Amino acid sequence: MARRAQPGAEQYESLRASLLFCPKCRRATPTRERLLLVLPTGNLYEYLCMECGTSTGSKTEQEQSGPRLFRP
Repeated sequence: MARRAQPGAEQYESLRASLLFCPKCRRATPTRERLLLVLPTGNLYEYLCMECGTSTGSKTEQEQSGPRLFRP
């Protein structure tokens, strides 16, 4: 028997933070996401406080496709 994915399960592949605690503002503030690095394994994002610009967290989004081969 083949196992089917639940409807809507693909919508949770990647989550995005909208409020995170800012150590400088001392409260949860809205954030914006900034791409820091493009890595072979995925992309590294940083979350910044929209009030003061302080870094409030980061995430690595894994690449969905298989490994790539690079030839010189």
